[in-house]
Amino acid sequence: MGRKKAKTIPGLRFRGGVWHIEKRVSGTRLFESTGTDDLKEAQRRLVFRLDQIRQAEVYGVRPRRTFEEAAAKYLTENKHKRSIEADRSYIEQVKPYIGERELDMINMGCLQPFIEARRGEGVKNKTINNTLQVVRRILNLASKEWVDESNLTWLGAAPKIRLLPQNDERKPYSLSWEEQDRLFAVLPPYLRRMALFKVNTGLRDQEVCRLQWDWEYPIPELNTSLFVIPAEYSKNGLDRLVPLNDIALQVIAEVRELHPVYVFTRPDGQNRLYQMSNKTWDKARRLARLPVRIHDLKHTFGRRLRAAQVGLEDRQDLLGHKSYRITTHYSPVEIRHLIEMANRVCERSYCSINQ
Repeated sequence: MGRKKAKTIPGLRFRGGVWHIEKRVSGTRLFESTGTDDLKEAQRRLVFRLDQIRQAEVYGVRPRRTFEEAAAKYLTENKHKRSIEADRSYIEQVKPYIGERELDMINMGCLQPFIEARRGEGVKNKTINNTLQVVRRILNLASKEWVDESNLTWLGAAPKIRLLPQNDERKPYSLSWEEQDRLFAVLPPYLRRMALFKVNTGLRDQEVCRLQWDWEYPIPELNTSLFVIPAEYSKNGLDRLVPLNDIALQVIAEVRELHPVYVFTRPDGQNRLYQMSNKTWDKARRLARLPVRIHDLKHTFGRRLRAAQVGLEDRQDLLGHKSYRITTHYSPVEIRHLIEMANRVCERSYCSINQ
């Protein structure tokens, strides 16, 4: 009944279970969702939007928009970003605190409860800053780039969102060989293999979790293979070459037949692990009495390369640091050299680390 009546309402159309505003106002097409399936509520929303436009045209009054509306626009316009899912997570964290606030009412004061809550959860300032940076970006876009149908920006002027001083950062922790043995002994097989691969390749957590068999390339001249992680899955936005030392090759041999797509999976062998830092990891490091985090495995690899007197440029290449010297078109001779450098961390007496 409601749908038939809706056809006679100028400017409203029912599509996909939701009422949409479709109306031309002062030469500009207004095309947006009301966010409701209730006809009366949709009508109120249409009247409200028409009044906003009239106020803007006649008096130059900027429509009142909430952070939640601005965040939705930001996510829609930035679907192409490699980090968009991380941004979405940061927005979800802060929405309970400022989601319903109008843009011109957002400032450091209203963000303080969010900051204190995150600190209470033991979150470091660097991580909190990730969210503040996204909030700042959205407000800057609203004040400088987003223009509505009345040629007014969404926000008059963006407030100053200050980032927190990163003076509470924990220093990286490098595992000694004895500590590695103690930790790996209490890890379940699936997580031990991932950790062993990570400490011998220097891959980041997500690079290990997402590693796919399609990214493996044979090197017949050397009777081995390596992985090339595509740019869209690499932190620095470049293809990452991953030479495999003898230990990493052993790990690959152990998991080769376990899953058709992913190199590493959950204990069930059916699905990939989304992050190595989980309750199982936390339990293991408590049992081993070590303050080590997942990222410390990458740091340990880097420290062992340096202790083994591997040169700076080779370390950068092996650790996946952004360097335009690295290329996926390495010759077999160059790949052999990188593998030899990576193999130095297999020899404990050669690259012992003094804690």
